[in-house]
Amino acid sequence: MENTKWRIAIFASGSGTNAEAIMKHFRSHPQIAVAALLSNKADAYALERARKLNVPTMVFNRKQFYETGEVSAWLQQRGITHLVLAGFLWLIPESLIHAYPGRIINIHPALLPKYGGKGMYGLHVHRAVKEAGERETGITIHLVNEKYDDGKILLQARVPLDGSETPEEIAGKVHELEYRYYPDVIEKWVQHS
Repeated sequence: MENTKWRIAIFASGSGTNAEAIMKHFRSHPQIAVAALLSNKADAYALERARKLNVPTMVFNRKQFYETGEVSAWLQQRGITHLVLAGFLWLIPESLIHAYPGRIINIHPALLPKYGGKGMYGLHVHRAVKEAGERETGITIHLVNEKYDDGKILLQARVPLDGSETPEEIAGKVHELEYRYYPDVIEKWVQHS
């Protein structure tokens, strides 16, 4: 990992299934390494997944993230070149956006611009999709800017809905798309950014 050209830090707030898929994808990659996983929740299972895969972790609070340079300094000490959001729910501070211009990526469990913005995550998104009677949903992988779910779209993948699915079943379909596409899109993006 020390000799890798690019070093990724994953930010996650929850169980970390996407984070784990990404960590496993890059485990033996010759140029890209997942060098850290950071979380704003000390009980996020994503941290345990990282520890099992020997990925260094950091837990931080709101003050450390928005008011001090602690998170940024920790990333710089580890030579991080790209940031990957995988179920991370806080807005990224401008200081990090400026430190990593065009090098922060996120995945959203809907087809943006629909069902995006503050508070639209997890089952909240899938309930809204169900309630609206949508005939398809999917994922949006996009660059991160100063607004929620607003950056340049790199990829959208879709899955049909027949209207009978529960929000949990919709979530399952969307998760399959996430695991299939996110690691590959990250790989291409890192190599060309």
